Amino acid sequence: MAIYLTKESKVLVQGMTGGEGMKHTRRMLAAGTDVVGGVNPRKAGRTVDFDDRSVPVFGSVADGIHATGADVTVVFVPPAFAKAAVVEAADAGIGLAVVITEGIPVHDSVAFHAHAKAKGTRVIGPNCPGLITPGQSNAGIIPSDITKPGRIGLVSKSGTLTYQLMYELRDIGFSTCVGIGGDPVVGTSHIDCLAAFQDDPDTELIVLIGEIGGDAEERAAAYVREHLTKPVVGYIAGFTAPEGRTMGHAGAIVSGSLGTAQAKKEALEAAGVSVGNTPTETAKLVLACLERGRAAAHS
Repeated sequence: MAIYLTKESKVLVQGMTGGEGMKHTRRMLAAGTDVVGGVNPRKAGRTVDFDDRSVPVFGSVADGIHATGADVTVVFVPPAFAKAAVVEAADAGIGLAVVITEGIPVHDSVAFHAHAKAKGTRVIGPNCPGLITPGQSNAGIIPSDITKPGRIGLVSKSGTLTYQLMYELRDIGFSTCVGIGGDPVVGTSHIDCLAAFQDDPDTELIVLIGEIGGDAEERAAAYVREHLTKPVVGYIAGFTAPEGRTMGHAGAIVSGSLGTAQAKKEALEAAGVSVGNTPTETAKLVLACLERGRAAAHS
């Protein structure tokens, strides 16, 4: 089991014939992803060779879905065209759109998120590394060789910290890792992933990585307190951030205690979440939590 992405997922790549699209399509294929086509209206009808696999290029997402049964699209198009790409995918009935593109204007993100929601399309991102179900499928830019299949679910605002926790906990492994992105407006939230991991029988523990600014982590803490029975371990990026400074891709301005790492940590801890002060400490908390759970199960 996994959330959102499995070995059965059929993946289109919008922007596959561009430099980034080509590079990461090759990496996705190497990870076992069933990439069934690219989308580029100017190159429809061509095929692109990736090592031992030829991938067709379609003129539209609708054509790709009709020909292949695709249910996921990964968006690598430039920021100016990202809104149109997501709207096109949603109109075609795609189930999941993973938007890797960074630098998309916020008003464009607001528009395509609303459109996708109305059409029943889940969006992950934008400005995200995507998601990976190790050993099954990889949709985005997350390295596939730094961990293995396991029973930890991971949801993170930060791409870099996603990779670090995957590596630190590589001996345990992950069910699914979801990088939701750190833009002001994202399609899939911590809470969405928490709910999905709670319902996934193969996820034993959940790691939640947040960042300073905003109140997403506080809302996630309230959700954990009310709805989760599985253990959650957290980490908040930005403990050393200076007050009043915009930090990183979160674009988070901390004012007073609002949005600080400490405030978020306290909210999560009040909901029963163990929170590390560093990524390495967070990984150790995960290991300790798993050991306690397994000891209790055998007592």
